[in-house]
Amino acid sequence: MSTPEKPAEKTSSGKPAAKKDDPISARTAARVAAVQALYQMDLAGTDIDDVIEEFLHVRFAVDAPEETIAGADRTFFADILRAVLRRQRELDPMIDEQLATGWRLVRVDAILRAVLRAGVAELLDRNDVPARVVINEYINVARFFFSEDEPRVVNGVLDKIAHVVRPKEFEGRPAKA
Repeated sequence: MSTPEKPAEKTSSGKPAAKKDDPISARTAARVAAVQALYQMDLAGTDIDDVIEEFLHVRFAVDAPEETIAGADRTFFADILRAVLRRQRELDPMIDEQLATGWRLVRVDAILRAVLRAGVAELLDRNDVPARVVINEYINVARFFFSEDEPRVVNGVLDKIAHVVRPKEFEGRPAKA
């Protein structure tokens, strides 16, 4: 007798929650890894070069236990990390401005903070990636770590910032309130 299948987890928006074992693109894997690395750097105070070295030689290894990031685009991963560190003094006030009244980036969960910083850094540094793609990618990255309101926070913050830093990509479309 077979057991009934467990229903798929859903996010608060009703969409299926991203799973760590879902197949993802090399760039999506790089974004997930960048968020993990930023989190590690934030909490442990690890140097960027040490973190990049660890991910390149241990976490991205073919036999690494964390299969989600094994196929990550290594260059893209390092580019995101370097962009966040290079622009952090610019990123944090931009993000702070978009958070709900009374909230500051330093009060936000460390993983959510890493997702937001990586997303904004990509919006600023990677004009080869359309803003809407960046926003959607980081909403999905947030779903790897959260199943509640955080993906919506990522959507709102990145969308507002994207309208400011890449206005031509949104011409003819009103900004979300």
